[in-house]
Amino acid sequence: MKRLFGITLSILLTTIITVDVFAQGTQLLREPTISETSIVFVHANDLWTVDKNGGDAVRLTSNIGGESNPHFSPDGSMIAFTGQYDGNSDVFVIPAEGGSPKRLTWHAVDDVVTGWTPEGEVLFRSTRTSHPTQLNRIWKVSTEGGMPEVLAIPRAATGEMSPDGKYLAYNPITFWDPEWRNYRGGQAQPIWIVDLESFELVQTPRTDNERHTDPVWHDGSVFYLSERDFANNVWSYNPETEEEKQWTFHSDFDAKNIDAGFGMIVYEQGGYLHLLNPENGETEQLEIHVAGDMNWGRPRWEEPSAFSLSNAAISPTGKRAVFQFRGEIITVPKENGTWRNLSNSSSSAERYPIWSPDGSQVAWFSDQSGEYTLMIGDQYGLDEPKSISLPNPTYYFRPDWSPDGKYIAYTDTDYNLWYVNIESGKATKVDTDGYAHPNRTLNPIWSPDSKWIAYVKLLDNQFKAVKVHNVETGKTHQLTDGMSDAITPVWSEDGKYLYFLASTDYGLNTGWLDMSSYNMPVTRALYMIVLSDDEPSPLLPKSDDEETSEEEKSEEEAEVEVTIDLDGIAERTLAVDIPQRNYSGLVPGPGGDVFYAESVENEGTRLHKYDLDARKGSLFLSNFSEGVVSQDRKNMLYRSGGTWGIVGTETGEKKSGDGALNISGIQIKVDPQEEFVQIFRDGWRFMRDFLYVDNMHGAPWNEVYEWYAPWVKHAKHRSDLNYVLDIMSGEVAVGHSYVRGGDFPDLEEVQAGLLGADVSLQNGAYRIDKIYTGESWNPDLRAPLSGPGIDVNVGDYILAVNGKEISAEENFFKPFEGTVNRQVQLLVNDRPRAEGARLVTVVPISNEYGLRTRDWVEGNRRKVDEMSDGKLAYVWVPNTGNGGYEYFNRYYFAQQDKMGAIIDERNNGGGSAADYMVDIMARDLHGFFNSKAGDRKSFTTPGAGIWGPKVMVINERAGSGGDLLPFLFRKMEIGPLVGAQTWGGLVGTWDTPPFVDGGRFVAPRGGFYNMDGEWDVEGIGIAPDIEVMQLPKEVINGHDPQLDAAIKEAIRLLQNYEDPIIKPPADPVRWKRPDRDSNDN
Repeated sequence: MKRLFGITLSILLTTIITVDVFAQGTQLLREPTISETSIVFVHANDLWTVDKNGGDAVRLTSNIGGESNPHFSPDGSMIAFTGQYDGNSDVFVIPAEGGSPKRLTWHAVDDVVTGWTPEGEVLFRSTRTSHPTQLNRIWKVSTEGGMPEVLAIPRAATGEMSPDGKYLAYNPITFWDPEWRNYRGGQAQPIWIVDLESFELVQTPRTDNERHTDPVWHDGSVFYLSERDFANNVWSYNPETEEEKQWTFHSDFDAKNIDAGFGMIVYEQGGYLHLLNPENGETEQLEIHVAGDMNWGRPRWEEPSAFSLSNAAISPTGKRAVFQFRGEIITVPKENGTWRNLSNSSSSAERYPIWSPDGSQVAWFSDQSGEYTLMIGDQYGLDEPKSISLPNPTYYFRPDWSPDGKYIAYTDTDYNLWYVNIESGKATKVDTDGYAHPNRTLNPIWSPDSKWIAYVKLLDNQFKAVKVHNVETGKTHQLTDGMSDAITPVWSEDGKYLYFLASTDYGLNTGWLDMSSYNMPVTRALYMIVLSDDEPSPLLPKSDDEETSEEEKSEEEAEVEVTIDLDGIAERTLAVDIPQRNYSGLVPGPGGDVFYAESVENEGTRLHKYDLDARKGSLFLSNFSEGVVSQDRKNMLYRSGGTWGIVGTETGEKKSGDGALNISGIQIKVDPQEEFVQIFRDGWRFMRDFLYVDNMHGAPWNEVYEWYAPWVKHAKHRSDLNYVLDIMSGEVAVGHSYVRGGDFPDLEEVQAGLLGADVSLQNGAYRIDKIYTGESWNPDLRAPLSGPGIDVNVGDYILAVNGKEISAEENFFKPFEGTVNRQVQLLVNDRPRAEGARLVTVVPISNEYGLRTRDWVEGNRRKVDEMSDGKLAYVWVPNTGNGGYEYFNRYYFAQQDKMGAIIDERNNGGGSAADYMVDIMARDLHGFFNSKAGDRKSFTTPGAGIWGPKVMVINERAGSGGDLLPFLFRKMEIGPLVGAQTWGGLVGTWDTPPFVDGGRFVAPRGGFYNMDGEWDVEGIGIAPDIEVMQLPKEVINGHDPQLDAAIKEAIRLLQNYEDPIIKPPADPVRWKRPDRDSNDN
């Protein structure tokens, strides 16, 4: 009786709690703005309005594109917002009661609304004139339209003007990872408050380098969000009295997205909207109900492209292909029949399908139970699949079914190799890879007799070796010696040989995270191991002789049995006679044949086939993307670009499109509400299983799931789900925990073409103030108004576009809409009138950032050269990836005639570990080789380098690899760091799987710790030796304070620097003979 009562009570409590939750209203109400009577907010990517005391919301917008960042005008009559219409993000306004949106901007970059001026102009941020240290600026535009005007503040991302128009309170930068909790790195900034007349700066006070965001004005004070107590709460600061006050004390969920107006503060917290009354300090959670036709939340049918069909496998005789798409398992016939959906569930993710050797079943991994398990179903999808729970519940990769049908081998998140007995469900661990390498090469390949699993393992020397495991004895053997990098073993059909690829010039590619591995070509050779000591080499010299009568004719093939004799196996490892090239993988072929893929620079991948009988390789498919061979080895499923097909494996070249599969009719029903729950569950598991440490940084991860899972049922658009995922992942307090993409509506992109010029309204017409030329030697840049024969000059007026006059009241970019990469006729004149004007044909571009950046770089180089009297080089390093590698090589070595260098890594976006750069910069001069030419200047040893002082410039938008670069620069004592604290996001990211709808969720995989055994840089950044702020007043006056300070420091260091280049000594006398006696003849 007691037990029954307990159950009843539990149900009753659950019912009460559920009713209470729903009674609070709809969640995920975001980005609120307030008027005297109403609140407008974002939900499901649309704008909604509701009485400021709560109630039932009414939809204001319903465009397929998203609306965001709504802001009421000062009088409450209009709402400005950013609309993602026509594939572009621009500024729009609508009446407060609703109506047709009016477009105010047309530029190709995103224009994001931040507020209003007191005079009723819309403020928005834009990168339209950006260069690396000045990305966003705030502009204003009239509600009547016309050309936007930029505010004088040189760098501002979000902010609002004071009601009297005297001040701008703002955040100077956007944040790479805004949901990163407890962050204290360089991008954690106070609120900047600037006097718009004197441009003097005041900042909100901080005690722990905490982040302050979302400034708004109320009664002379700036209200903002602060993480001082490790949760975002509402604070205020009065710049006149310097009074600071905390208004809210939330400890469970952050306060977010604050706005002020008409005497009240509105903000979001826990997914709900709250009102704060500054008169009495009271807060109230509003109950708001949102009901409507949420089109993007309704079930719909989705069709795959060839690129979205993944993890392909093929039936044993090549009759069907099986794919993973949108979390479903799909089979497609080679010729006859129709496609089938074997799983039919939006509520679970089905991944990595594989066909049974007898063709009757298909296996895959599914999270239907809440954790991923192995599922085995019939090939028709009619019966309930069998579920096998696996040890260490996590994410699983690359299954391979043994030919006898008894086992399935696979790997897991933690780089363990397993095989499971299908009948008993018992799983056995075979091995664990040596390192968590991003290229998962520990992939199981069953031998033809099902007794051996071949794979490669990463050794301590960072080379991979071929290993085999015997499932009968449980013993594992290494077949290659580890002196070469071996990959992709495959068995011959008869089990006599094991093929693999190996490189002996892998070298610096072992440092895959290091920049020193760039431009280090790898060549591989094809090898085979003759496994049995009794088996002769198939590569012995051939001789055409008649068979003798005693020789027995070939009989019916016996059952395959693989014998591996370990003794002497090195001598039975043979190089196959094909040229060494950049081969990337093997695919098994019929008999003793094997397919090998070759990566060809600027072309792609070619697939070749090695014919063992003919002992030669030949081209099989010239445009090869991926492929897999059937169990009987007679058919190959391949993808070539956007085509999937099945072709025979017989020798002879195939063409892309041969045996093409018809995928045009495939349709999968997607229920977003079910899918959202699954994606959230996957994201939570991804962070749990893929994060680089086990303790989740102390976050109570099971509780975190319980905190945020209820929010998901309120998500009616993929943007809502990403918002929840991002907040949830932020609880780990780690950088790079990005959430991106997913299934968003397809929007038509119609961009405005750009001319690569600064244009302003002068004398009633649009005048060209500056033309960006792309400088010289930049074939990747195209400057529309620069070049021989283009008769356009600075000071000219653009009067008409394609015959249509541009009026002074019209936005300059409006007539350029849809002109990207198209010829456009401009009517230009050196006077603001049509008389005497000329027609010029130009081709607009889609983005000017490259032109403006190159202009900034070259301007800085010239400045450094001038201020140092030609003694200093200037090198900007945009990232530590390929772009940074190219910039460094181009600018550093071209200026190695300088005595010292300024290395500018501001806004360095990261990439690899820049060991190459610091190794070059830290080089010492060891000697010379004289040169008997010209003025007889000597060659240095090393032959390339800058030997004098070096200074590095850093800022808060240098991060990841851009954090490690200054860390190494300081560690190696190359020179001082000047500028501002870097981002502090030093973790490695790789191999987090995609969501079923293609969205991405990053769980960092590698954290950095220093030689003292302490975690370092992450969440903190690198502090400069000489701290310099980019004060608005100085920048407005034409200065770059950080660069100026770096030049000054480098010149100071040069004063005590002695040039190490010395002249050659006197010519040596090395001729010797014995002294001759005078009596010698």
